[in-house]
Amino acid sequence: MEIKDVLQKLSEARGVAGHENEAAELAASLFQPYVDKIKRDNLGNLVAYKKGALRSRRRPSIFLAAHLDEIGLIVTEVNENGFIRFSTIGGFDPRTLWGQAVMVHGRRDLPGVIGPKSPHLVSQEEAGKELRIEDMHIDVALSKEKAEELVRVGDTVSIHRDFMEMKNSACVTGKALDDRAGIACLIQTARQLQRMVHDFDVYFVGTVQEEVGTRGAITSTYSIMPDIGVAVDVCHGNMPGVTEEDSSELGKGPAISVGPNIHPVLGDKLKEVAKQHRISYDIEAEPGVTPTDARAIQVTREGVPCALVSIPVRYMHTSVEVIHTEDLNLAGQLLAYFIADINHEFLQEVKDYD
Repeated sequence: MEIKDVLQKLSEARGVAGHENEAAELAASLFQPYVDKIKRDNLGNLVAYKKGALRSRRRPSIFLAAHLDEIGLIVTEVNENGFIRFSTIGGFDPRTLWGQAVMVHGRRDLPGVIGPKSPHLVSQEEAGKELRIEDMHIDVALSKEKAEELVRVGDTVSIHRDFMEMKNSACVTGKALDDRAGIACLIQTARQLQRMVHDFDVYFVGTVQEEVGTRGAITSTYSIMPDIGVAVDVCHGNMPGVTEEDSSELGKGPAISVGPNIHPVLGDKLKEVAKQHRISYDIEAEPGVTPTDARAIQVTREGVPCALVSIPVRYMHTSVEVIHTEDLNLAGQLLAYFIADINHEFLQEVKDYD
């Protein structure tokens, strides 16, 4: 299966934070040909394990994390006319919600729309007001009685959007590419490792609830306690209104982060491997804690040396995120070569860094 097809399946799966089962089960089936064991932990994280070649009672391990969950909505009320009020799970800009098609996950899935007032009916006073979530509603075209029968307060709602290939066929758009692109990258890495020898055990982890506090990364890192951790997420792609320093160009490879959340030896090694194998990349400067699973991996127990590799995406946290699939291929190659290249001597260098 081509990486584009993998990404389409992952994008169109549902997996609002706290309800990632569908996305996790799909990801497990996609990992299955390339790993030795797969399990789900108590929080719901997907853990795909690939055994290392080193003959040792205690092989070192490397932990690669990308999050399964997507931002979504939660039902707060069914009003007297059958319209559904909601709040958000994760970070939405309210402006992106007007006119969206959604799927309400009640007793059964219900298609709906977030219907804005027609511009013909909007007064000048209303036109100048800030859009607020509490002023919006979901219309499922049901009476109050029928809506209350099928929908409960606390039910989740996902944005409904078909995955689409763009005219530049290497570019695609869809929902939840943050961070299903990361999951696709891990699958690509596992596939690449099939033809390589790697000393360390590898844990490919699809984490849950990243969008509401990196919770899956906290518990899975604590459980596995790897020697090295790498988070794989997305960064801002080049687009109008965003400066060059705040974005990475699509189609030019992944971004390697540097900053206090990143262990310097790991960051340097990723850059060295990229240059050795002629993999193009960008550098992303992160002056503080990154808004990714790396923030949790780094500070687990006594600490885990951590790196961050990111896929550039345009229009992050909308339903029309855009990525270039070559960036996924290059990131998968980079991580596979990195894993195959590390050994005990390198691990000692990481530990000895002062």
